[in-house]
Amino acid sequence: MAVDTLNDQKLIEDWDGGTSPFKSSYGKLMMWYFLLSDAFTFAGFLIAYGALRMSSPNWPVPDFVFSAFPGGFHHKPLLFVTLMTFILLASSFTMVRAVQEGHQENKKGVAFWMLLTVIGGLAFLGSQAWEWTTMIGKEHVSYHTNPFGSHVEYGTYLAGDGHDIKKGDTFVPGDSYLIHKHDGEWQKLPYEVTEGEDIGQVKELQFGPRAFGALFFFITGFHGFHVFSGVVFLLIILLNVISGVYVERKNGYEMVEKIGLYWHFVDLVWVFVFLVFYLI
Repeated sequence: MAVDTLNDQKLIEDWDGGTSPFKSSYGKLMMWYFLLSDAFTFAGFLIAYGALRMSSPNWPVPDFVFSAFPGGFHHKPLLFVTLMTFILLASSFTMVRAVQEGHQENKKGVAFWMLLTVIGGLAFLGSQAWEWTTMIGKEHVSYHTNPFGSHVEYGTYLAGDGHDIKKGDTFVPGDSYLIHKHDGEWQKLPYEVTEGEDIGQVKELQFGPRAFGALFFFITGFHGFHVFSGVVFLLIILLNVISGVYVERKNGYEMVEKIGLYWHFVDLVWVFVFLVFYLI
């Protein structure tokens, strides 16, 4: 009888409903579930991007597409997006510091580092807005039109739909390898021709793969929406920190830690977006 009593007591201790699984609160556990499901969503989008890209006979080279920089600077491959990435990763560091200060119950420290995180998030969103504006307004990339073909080397352009690709067409690096709209019609700017080639016989450059613009704006926009949502939540939690809501709870500013998990996830996703769109 005593043995049964001990076994019952052991079962009660093992299956006690008040014990937090994995030494984590319910709120943090639910945040992990959400982030896992969101990771599957992003993975699906990036896998679809890879499948469409691999099925296309040619694809724009990032060094040519993402070469603009604020202030009128051109031909700076990936410099601006590298700056964007640095800003976002720096905001992840400030978020870590905010969580650390929360564990120390340091209200002023939490507020300071969270404010820097908000500024970093807004800076990233502003940079993405500039990138989109440049691509749409100046380079005429849209969800259904892509003026970028596939560059294989300096001055050499590959164009076509995979059935009529001709090497030897050359271009002047810069705006001249883009197809622009003039008087309501798409026209190609003048470009250089190879020696001995009649300019009247030069093949008209065709648009690049249409899927590029749609994939770029959708996936980077979806990530940008996550950053925007994170900034909104950060601001709300920052106001709660300043007002002293979390001081009374004495739980190490757990809400700050939960929004920190979300923010680190957003930064990690950007690393993969940066890899597939800008580096490969």
